[in-house]
Amino acid sequence: MNRLITSSPHHLITSKYMRRRFIHITLQTLTIALLVVLFYACERPVKKNVNGAGADWSHYLGDPSSSQYSNLDQINKDNVDQLEIAWTYVTGDSAVYQTNNLIIDGRLYTASPHSKVMALDGATGKHLWTFNPNTVNDYDRNDDQRGLMYWDDGGNGRILSMKGPYLYALDAITGELITSFGDDGAIHLGDGYDESDRNRIFLNTSGYIYKDLLIIGAVVPEDVPGAIRAFDIRTGKQKWIFHPLPRPGEYGSETYEEGYFEKTGGGSNWSGIAIDMERGIVYVPTESAGPDFYAGFRDGTNLFANSLVALDANTGERLWHQQLVHHDMWDMDLPTPPNLMTVEHNGKMVDIVAQGTKMGLLFVFDRVTGEPLWPIEERPAPKSEIDGITTWPTQPFPTKPPPLMRQKYTTDDYSTISPKAFIMTVDRLNISGSYGPFPPPSLKESIIFPGFDGGMEWGGAAADSDGILYVNINEIPWFYQLIPTAESDGKVLLFGERNYRINCAACHGADLKGDPLGGFPSLYNLSKRFTQDSIMKKIEIGGGRMPGYHHLSNTRKQAIVDFLFGIESEANSRKKAKAEDFMPYNFRGFKRWSDDEGYPAIKPPWGTLNAVDLNTGTIKWKVPLGEYDELTKRGIPVTGTENYGGPVVTAGGVLFIGATADGKFRVFDKETGEILKVIDLPLDGNSTPSTYMANGKQYVVISAGNSKMKPVQGGTIVAFSLPD
Repeated sequence: MNRLITSSPHHLITSKYMRRRFIHITLQTLTIALLVVLFYACERPVKKNVNGAGADWSHYLGDPSSSQYSNLDQINKDNVDQLEIAWTYVTGDSAVYQTNNLIIDGRLYTASPHSKVMALDGATGKHLWTFNPNTVNDYDRNDDQRGLMYWDDGGNGRILSMKGPYLYALDAITGELITSFGDDGAIHLGDGYDESDRNRIFLNTSGYIYKDLLIIGAVVPEDVPGAIRAFDIRTGKQKWIFHPLPRPGEYGSETYEEGYFEKTGGGSNWSGIAIDMERGIVYVPTESAGPDFYAGFRDGTNLFANSLVALDANTGERLWHQQLVHHDMWDMDLPTPPNLMTVEHNGKMVDIVAQGTKMGLLFVFDRVTGEPLWPIEERPAPKSEIDGITTWPTQPFPTKPPPLMRQKYTTDDYSTISPKAFIMTVDRLNISGSYGPFPPPSLKESIIFPGFDGGMEWGGAAADSDGILYVNINEIPWFYQLIPTAESDGKVLLFGERNYRINCAACHGADLKGDPLGGFPSLYNLSKRFTQDSIMKKIEIGGGRMPGYHHLSNTRKQAIVDFLFGIESEANSRKKAKAEDFMPYNFRGFKRWSDDEGYPAIKPPWGTLNAVDLNTGTIKWKVPLGEYDELTKRGIPVTGTENYGGPVVTAGGVLFIGATADGKFRVFDKETGEILKVIDLPLDGNSTPSTYMANGKQYVVISAGNSKMKPVQGGTIVAFSLPD
């Protein structure tokens, strides 16, 4: 027997018996090994990859699950330090530029700051064609536009874009209108609304196409009910509609007080959606019911505002919902599209939907049933200090994951930027008080933190196949205060000032000084800069972040102009609106809390990038996002900056993001949060990047144009790649 065992396999078996014996033992061993593999395969869950993008980036945020994930890995952790600018393209117009660009078959499609659709060669940036919607419908406003939509029609494909109340369908190769869609290539998003509201409906965030249905939300004023709608992608005809602000008698209407519908609007979706393409379920996060800050007309929890709603994508029928803020009177819209992922939970693989909030909270639900993965607690909320305004007694908080930001401004948060800032924040906290994200309605000023612009924002989160979610966060304190619209120190307000407070003060402030850092310009001493006619036109059509107010009577609009120019007469005080025509209280105006140098009046960090493990409900890592060089030179650790626009994560193990206020484009190691590369941009990249292949090479591209926080905007596309 010993002679049979040698170092050479050719001498191992020397007889027929031993050969058979060897085969028998080998088969037994293989059978046992196979059974073990099958056993563990059944016992251990198998992770599924997120959909993700491949060579093309043919959907807003990468794919209908809003994953912001790419399967490309040509650019990876080993070579990303070589990343460089490959080409740039200047659009030629200037405004806030938030477009997440599409790339199909090597062609890049962008919506410029003025919503012109441009096609470029994805490898070189060479201009191919431009569609200017103003040549079809005259519309002066330049609203925020965050993306485009694409549908493969079996021919050239079609690009769908929007400006104002119009949605256009274009031939993807030629840029020509597809006249079989809607009315000669466009549909009016205000169709079905009252005539006075028709031109006040628009779309800033792309939807997705499911089968032959284009599913979108809408941006609506606070006094106009929102809608989620599906249109036939070929003809533009509406196929179904869901009312997130339920009509009287519909399910959910019982969560409002009687007579609410005549005075309430909003509840729409402006932040984006996600679709489970296999199951045919669309997930819709909604905004507050309107008015945003005065809720005296709508006592109750107010479904389906501030909710994540799951709809049947085929019919628009509600399947389930979860409300994440009750009876909102703080403008706490759900600000970011949901993410569809698959995670390991209690030893099983679960398809989930994760929804972020302005409070930096992540709510995670079973995608099919709507049941939370971890318990949600209803915690007591502060009570209103104003008679006639009733706050809901509790608000929901997830027990996991932990909050991604501080949940209340405390004595631990005094500014550390300078001794002067420290003293100022100590004094103001003592005066104003702090209640977290739900301060009680009051005529006194209080600190609201988390604040109005997040937490999380519209840029979205990136989800990889390991169940890790990557999201950037703002940690900026603001002020909250209500003011009377009917009386001041017992004296009836003049007609113009009252109408100003109702319609304008929420953005421009009761003192007319606005918040220039937040994109709300000062109206103080307006007569020295503008004519009455120019301001009347601005009130009529709007501009930038401001909606048009053409629905107001000419008498009301003229009264506002008279007030702004200081020429309102005492006689106008006799032109009183009926009590039910206006709110007795309104928001004083958006106002960040900043120190005397203009920095956020809170201990840093002011902006962070976070990796959250949704398998365990834990934070994997957190790092500052953004830097002020002048503070770093003073010896202050990196603070992070306020940030708008989201990340993209890839199979190459890297995460790309602009978003910051320092004009940088950064690449992070997705495992550790280490910065691997920093490249200067010509302007702040306040958009979500895209990545794609063209001519065998991987590119990353971002729209750079500065944000609402900067006095000057632009429009430049910057593409990056590895050197040849």
